[in-house]
Amino acid sequence: MPDTQPPKAKPRKQKATPSTQQFLDILEIRDDTVILRNGMVVSVLLVSSINFMLKSDEEQDAVIEAYTSFLNTIDYPLQIVIQSRRLNIDAYLETLKTVEKQQQNELLKLQIRDYRQFVGDLVSGSDIMTKRFYVVVPYTPKVDRPGKFFSRLFDAFSPTATIHLKQKQFETYRAELFKRVDGIAGALSSAGLKSMFLRTQDLIELYYNTYNPETSREQPMQDNKKITLEETSSIKNDNANKH
Repeated sequence: MPDTQPPKAKPRKQKATPSTQQFLDILEIRDDTVILRNGMVVSVLLVSSINFMLKSDEEQDAVIEAYTSFLNTIDYPLQIVIQSRRLNIDAYLETLKTVEKQQQNELLKLQIRDYRQFVGDLVSGSDIMTKRFYVVVPYTPKVDRPGKFFSRLFDAFSPTATIHLKQKQFETYRAELFKRVDGIAGALSSAGLKSMFLRTQDLIELYYNTYNPETSREQPMQDNKKITLEETSSIKNDNANKH
């Protein structure tokens, strides 16, 4: 008898899910610099705070005058970010646990244990927030440079390609950016504010925690250098097993 079974339907190809990274403005983070997709390079300053209300009237006037002078010297866009986070004292509690184990005096060991449990219960039982203050300093490369038509057209659609591919040009942009950073840090210092620019690892952690507020508490980010070393050794072992 002839086979009357209908032909099997071909499985449909599943569409590739776009990566979350495609929706972010960040193209790359390297050399203590954030490179955005629109061609802008950015540095981030972590700035201290001052208790303005505890200062005298003369000190308050001096701070206001210094801050006004700081704002008047800026001739480019600047972003000031205030970020609130839940207080994380896991590292502090681990330090107390280590001290507790190393303590020979039983009475002191008991007091450290009680103190550690008290602080842990206090923080976990209430939403204690901590604030951090950031100043985002940008630098946008000039796009009105002479060039061929197709070269300018390519730059218009992909302005970060030059930065991504040419290290020399990136270093030029980065040097101009950090001139601004030095000026901003000096102006903030005049207002009594201490500041420091974030390194590559700090920037990665900042954006990771910002875009993943819930996940970052459960899965703290590891050092990117350690991750690279682990991945490299894993690749080497896989290659060795194949051969």
